[in-house]
Amino acid sequence: MSDVEAARGPEPRHPDEPALHQVSVANRLNWLRAGVLGANDGIVSIAGIVVGVAAATTDLATILTAGLAGLFAGALSMAAGEYVSVSTQRDTERALLDREAWELRTLPEAELDELTSLYESKGISPGLARQVAIELTERDALRAHAEAELGIDPDKLTSPTQAAVASFIAFTLGGALPLLAITLPPVTARIPVCVGSVVLALWLTGTVSARLGGANPHRAALRTVTGGALAMLVTYAVGMAVGVAV
Repeated sequence: MSDVEAARGPEPRHPDEPALHQVSVANRLNWLRAGVLGANDGIVSIAGIVVGVAAATTDLATILTAGLAGLFAGALSMAAGEYVSVSTQRDTERALLDREAWELRTLPEAELDELTSLYESKGISPGLARQVAIELTERDALRAHAEAELGIDPDKLTSPTQAAVASFIAFTLGGALPLLAITLPPVTARIPVCVGSVVLALWLTGTVSARLGGANPHRAALRTVTGGALAMLVTYAVGMAVGVAV
């Protein structure tokens, strides 16, 4: 480091850097948690289907057909639902940005005062807050207000396509577990192996999602396993009833 750099000291941090970092981390955690929950949905949904069909028949082709149909139907449904949901969120973000841009054009002084107040509320002295607001407004007014007021990065709006693809992949990977667990073992071991694999997988996804959300992992895992076990029990009973009737 040169003498000039040493005298100048470290580069000043963006006044919103801690908040923006927290938002970025929160967004990544939300995506990860959504992926875990998508995988969990795939596990429970497909496990319910294949266990129910396996209770009704031992024909492997029938079980595999039902499982694959449920797997792709569920994955596509999840992807479509996520696409619609995130598209709505993105439209809302764009509407907020459009409104903010209109306010900056028509009420520039009021917006500058508002931005100054926001920085003051973060503990910055009034004079410095005003200076920061002026400099950021001169650099990129819309970005400054979007990040400070709305918590939105104009260049990183949520992507419906990415969300849909992520949901499709998460559901498919989760659903593949019970499908393989029911089709690979011998006939007599199909259901026990599938149930055991699903319980372990649900315990894992419940624990991971709880840790990401800061909740009690054991309690969350127990709820997840209980829900999945109940789903398999119900579909097994239905499969048995249908198999006997047929």
